[in-house]
Amino acid sequence: MKYFLGIDVGSSKTHALIVDETGCAIGFGRAWAGNHQGVGYDGLENVLRESFGGACEMAGVAAADITGAGFGVAGYDFPSDRESHLKAISVLELSCPFELVNDGVNGLLAGATRGIGVNVTAGSSNNCRGRNLRGIEGRIVGNGPTFGEYGGAMEITLRALHMANYAWIKRIPPTVLTQVLLEATGAKDEMDLMEGLSNEQYHLFPFIAVKVIEAAQAGDAAACEIIHWAGEELGWLAVSVARQIEMENDEVEIIQSGSVFDAGRIITEPMRGIVMQHLPKARLLRLDGPPVVGAVILGMEQASFDGYAVREIMVRTAKEVVK
Repeated sequence: MKYFLGIDVGSSKTHALIVDETGCAIGFGRAWAGNHQGVGYDGLENVLRESFGGACEMAGVAAADITGAGFGVAGYDFPSDRESHLKAISVLELSCPFELVNDGVNGLLAGATRGIGVNVTAGSSNNCRGRNLRGIEGRIVGNGPTFGEYGGAMEITLRALHMANYAWIKRIPPTVLTQVLLEATGAKDEMDLMEGLSNEQYHLFPFIAVKVIEAAQAGDAAACEIIHWAGEELGWLAVSVARQIEMENDEVEIIQSGSVFDAGRIITEPMRGIVMQHLPKARLLRLDGPPVVGAVILGMEQASFDGYAVREIMVRTAKEVVK
């Protein structure tokens, strides 16, 4: 029996999955954030060990039993990052062939037909990666507001701060987002909120986006504007990468992955509007299954094994163990 490993290292959590050659998920392990930009390479090594160890224990296999492995890692953004990431992966003592990609590729491999198309990730932040039939790849920078890339939870949260400030300075009418931020930070009033954030006594975190989405669903005008804006920004990411891979006139699959899309139509419809305006033949698909399946498929590719032949089984059985 052959066994394949995939590890999805994110900025908020890490998942490791082991499947057998029939596609059955037999081992799963989890750990915390592993993006080296936040936890360092020591932290990355730790989450790799912890998640892989958990998956091996559940599966009853060892590193020597793995036939091929794939790693989709948040923070692996440029070629100069490769050597340090390979060194971190080496702590697993794998003897099989493996490959390393940015975690934005996981959703593409897991959700698109044979990994061809565009994946837009909206989780704690945002990312977008694409690939066409000729192997041409497309990407965004993947480092958020610094480069004008928006749509993830942290960007939604920062935009909520803008709106709360606009309400405070009387640029817009009052918004429930002010109370959302007061409760999230523990600030006693608007002045304390603005002072505390300015002096880094208070901090904002991606989870606040859940409350912003709830406020939008309840009809708060400022929150509705934010979520509509976020959806359009995610649409622009898809359009940009589709252009890079020369699929703007094709029936390109646009995979929507990440927890922000759990908001539903309130964010997916603005995204669809932008996408269809520029990619008239596009198909927007919600990722149906954990992104770590894409990392496993990548690992299978390294061993010349067709993961797409067993993808449906992988997705179904992975849902049972990835909880």
